Amino acid sequence: MNENLSNVKISGIRKFYNEVQKVDGAISLTLGQPDFKLPVSIEEGLIKAINENKTTYTSNLGIVELREEISKYLLKKDISYKADEICITVGGSEALFNIFTALLNKGDKVLIPTPAYPAYESIVTILGGTVVNYSLDNEFKIDIEDIKNKIKDMNIKYLVLSLPSNPTGAILSKEEKNKLVHLIKENDVIVITDEIYESLCYDEYHSVAQCNEIKDKIIYVGGFSKMFSMTGLRVGYYACCEKLMNEIIKIHQYNVSCAPSICQWAVYNGLKYGLQDVSYMKEVFNKRKNFVVSKLKDMGLDVVIPQGAFYVFPSIKKFNIPSEEFALRLLHEEKVACVPGTAFGVGGEGYLRLSYCYSDDELIEGLKRIEKFIAKL
Repeated sequence: MNENLSNVKISGIRKFYNEVQKVDGAISLTLGQPDFKLPVSIEEGLIKAINENKTTYTSNLGIVELREEISKYLLKKDISYKADEICITVGGSEALFNIFTALLNKGDKVLIPTPAYPAYESIVTILGGTVVNYSLDNEFKIDIEDIKNKIKDMNIKYLVLSLPSNPTGAILSKEEKNKLVHLIKENDVIVITDEIYESLCYDEYHSVAQCNEIKDKIIYVGGFSKMFSMTGLRVGYYACCEKLMNEIIKIHQYNVSCAPSICQWAVYNGLKYGLQDVSYMKEVFNKRKNFVVSKLKDMGLDVVIPQGAFYVFPSIKKFNIPSEEFALRLLHEEKVACVPGTAFGVGGEGYLRLSYCYSDDELIEGLKRIEKFIAKL
């Protein structure tokens, strides 16, 4: 058995999702899974691919038609990758695992934000790497000075960026991007920038991948689970320079060969004909975000307004109750499930993650129950 697994816990997100199944009448605000129907463009793409018997293996990189559409889509965001610099994966999760597997040697240090998506730390730990956390400020903005100091003092080889952020909803500002680009230019470090929530950015979008001068140091991760409300169809991708691609593709090849062919064709159809559905979902999510933030503030909670993704990460520090205990009591006393901040690393203690990718009725009722619970504390 891989000894590193003893240091890895089951995802706290899934733990609470599973816990809610045991509580009759509970409302779950745990998962990052859009509640919209599958867009027609994706559905039609799936059906067309099946009818045309496009069910065989594709190339390891994925169908060129989809990679070309992704290239065009990214170019609209001022990010330049050719089709042969893009690899289609079984969701963004597979992309992350492939990337870290290709990059890491035992003991290599990886700078990871906290709080952040828990898979980063878990994958690095499984592979024998060393996790080094970097700080976020009170508004969940990245602490660039902390990153700079740790890269210089701790022999850091890899840096993870995760913006828009799960769980905080923070995004990268233009000023932060420029400072990071300068930092990356000055240091021998490879950056994995996970931008799975890029399509759900409610303010101006910025990415270090927009700078071609550091392209050889950037690995960009994207995907379509959130974008097209198709979390079970599992299509993601990574993009990078040829030198990195030639190594990472080896892991992908022996891991899955290729992403499911009909799902690739579905996303191709979605990118060509379904982006209006993405715009609509973003508009709805933004309204829900404003509603949830307003209600939480009315309860007296400290809330940083998220600018991306579909999560709110309010502070519960004033109650002096550990996050996991708070979440368990909330579930069992008022039958509403949220994810404790500690599911996202040590930096998440004192916070709670609420997902607002649920129906208006569920959000209204869930927030009523949270307010009732807080009133008792």
